[in-house]
This record gives sequence, C-alpha cells and structure tokens, in this order.
Amino acid sequence: MNILILGGGGREHALAWAIRQNPKCDRLIVAPGNAGIAAIAECAGINPNSRAEVLELAQENAVHLVVVGPEAPLAAGVSDALREAGFLVFGPSQAAAQLESSKSFTKEICDAAGAPTAAWAQFTDGQSARDYVTAQGAPIVVKADGLAAGKGVTVAETVEQAHEAIDLIFNGEFGDTSVVIEEFMGGEEASFFVLCDGVDCLPIGTAQDHKRVGEGDTGPNTGGMGAYSPAPVMTSAVEAQVMDQIIRPTMAEMARQGMPFQGVLFAGLMIEKGRARLVEYNVRFGDPECQALMMRLGAQALDLIHACAEGRLKEMTVNWAEDHALTVVLAAEGYPGDYVKGSEINGLDRLPESSFEMVFHAGTVERDGRTLANGGRVLAATGRGETLQEAHARAYALADAVDWPEGFCRRDIGWRALGRA
Repeated sequence: MNILILGGGGREHALAWAIRQNPKCDRLIVAPGNAGIAAIAECAGINPNSRAEVLELAQENAVHLVVVGPEAPLAAGVSDALREAGFLVFGPSQAAAQLESSKSFTKEICDAAGAPTAAWAQFTDGQSARDYVTAQGAPIVVKADGLAAGKGVTVAETVEQAHEAIDLIFNGEFGDTSVVIEEFMGGEEASFFVLCDGVDCLPIGTAQDHKRVGEGDTGPNTGGMGAYSPAPVMTSAVEAQVMDQIIRPTMAEMARQGMPFQGVLFAGLMIEKGRARLVEYNVRFGDPECQALMMRLGAQALDLIHACAEGRLKEMTVNWAEDHALTVVLAAEGYPGDYVKGSEINGLDRLPESSFEMVFHAGTVERDGRTLANGGRVLAATGRGETLQEAHARAYALADAVDWPEGFCRRDIGWRALGRA
C-alpha cells in the first residue's frame, strides 16, 4: 500500500514511525515532512492545505490511503477533494471538521445531542463580551471561535484578564473570529481518543498533556509541552460514561445533520468527582499526545486507521500492552513568545531509536548536513516502559542527551500521575 501523510510536525513523525513498521506499508510519503521524517519516508515539499497540490501528488504517486495529520488541511476541505477523486482518506470532511474549526458549532452540536459541557455564550463585538464577563465574574474561560493552533484559549482568573483576552482576539490575534465565553469547569483534564467511521466508534487511548509553558502548569498556554499515556483519571467507568453521554450522542447528531464523522475524534475532557464534561473536540490526533500513543500502539496503528477509512471499525479491536509512554517537548528559548529559528541541534545521530526510546522531530529542517531548529516546539523525546516511572526516566535521558543550548524543556512532565504512584 502506498500511503501519504499530510503534515510536518511531531504528530506526523510519530504516525510515520508507527505506520512504517507495518508490512502493509510499501511506500510512505509525507508532505511536507521534516528532518526526522526524511530518515524513514519520502518528503514532498508541497502545501498540505492546497487541494490542487495534494491531489496532484496523490495521483502522480498512485497513493492508496491519505492520512491527514493537522487540522488546517481538514478545515480547508482537502479530505473532500481527495474523496471526490476516489482516494481513501483518514480524516473528516470539511463540514464535520467544524467540530474543531468552530467552538460555537461544537457547542451547538453538544446542546442538540445533550452532551454535558460548560455553559457558554458567543459574541461578535468586544463590548458585549466584556459586559457579559463583568456580569458573570471570574474565573471564566475566553476562546477564539476559530482555529488558533492551540493558543486561542485563556482561563482567566480575574475579570481584567478576561477583558484582555477578549481585546486580544478582537484585535485580530487569531484572525477574523468571534469570541466564545464559557463557564469555568473545575477538575482534572484528560484527553480521550476515539476512531469513528461514520457509524461505529472505537476508543484507542487516553492521555494527559501539559499545556502551560512553566513548571507546575504555570505561565501561558502552548501547543503542548509534554504528555503521557494512559491517563489514570480515565477509569473504565469514566470511559463508559464519556462514550455513552458524549461521544456516541455527538456522532449520532452529526450523522443526523448530514455530516457523518470519519477519522479520529479527540475529546478534551474535564473530570470531577468521577464524571466527565466536554471541554472541546479536536478532529485529529493531539500533539504531543500522538507521540505517546503511537509508541504504545506501534504497527497496529495502520490497521486501525485503514479500517476506519474503509468503514470496518466494527471488526477491529485494540491490542494494548500493559505499558506507559511519556513524551517531553524540547522547545526553542522564548516559546511560546518570540523565538529564533536556525540554531543547530547536535547529538541526534547518537541517540537510541527503538520501540522504547525515540526522539520525534517537530520543527526541524536539514541544511548542508546539519539539523536546525525551525519552529517553536522542535523535538519530542519519548520513552516507553512497564511503569510510568520507567517511561519518564527514558524520555528525560533522551532529552538530556540532545546537544541544543538554545532549547529548553519542562522537568515535571507526568507530575500528576507520578504523584499518584
């Protein structure tokens, strides 16, 4: 099978690494890829958000299956163009991808489905939004309605912070978008990943990530500074409640409205007193959660993705080992604010690569035989072990072996779960 993966981050490197291990993969192309992906797949320097460029690449290379990694190509309708041309695609339609590209759309779907989530309101002007916050008080959550690369959410502890977040959004920080303001939900956050083929749903894993840049989950939000899988807070009882009250009702409502969902549904959940409410949906694998999940899934990831794309999920099961994985993001100094690209990363060729230890590339580029940082989140050192402590030790040993003075990482990834041990 010739397979095309769209994207060039750590998530796509992890997907490529897992898919490459499956003997059903004859040829693997990643567009645009990165320096790490280039070691295991062919990289194609096209724009993954361009319907025409992606379609041409797939046709010229007799691709059998296209796996869409990030959210932007889905929001741009790339999956629709591929399906119309007869290609097998893993990823939802542009209409179904609104579950991520529009916070208000998701809220309306949840309301119609009766799925438990936070109370909310939508605003198209700053003054009305500020007045609402003043009346509601803090803490309160302010979100850009559209895509914001994981950075358009502010959990405001004061009314003043909420007003600042509202002004930032309406000043164009995340493009032309409205504001969704939500009730603050207490509890512990977790990520739940479910494959959906338009009819059936199959849970494939849980994780917890660390969004804030600083130790102890402090400082501004980022795209994610680390993650681990599984998430202890996601007990079998919580999983059953989420499937029965959130996932299946949402999927039924999407089908009822003529937008059946096919792909991976990533539910961000808030769990309090053994009950979960939905924080948000994403319509792709999380990054860096994907790195931890793929370390645990391995080659079977392709079989699951293929069955999902073909509508055969009912016949599939997930074969989990009783293990743990943890990933630590190495980011460029200054991230998530201003950072400098182009610093050289050394020592990567001396690091172990196995099903227990892997450094996934996120924002890298190779020039003249040198690996250079080319983004904010640059590498994801990932370890796997029988216990979370083993996975933690392996991941940090890898991170510490990377020779990159211009990079940094959090030292406390996994602190919640490790504290339970």
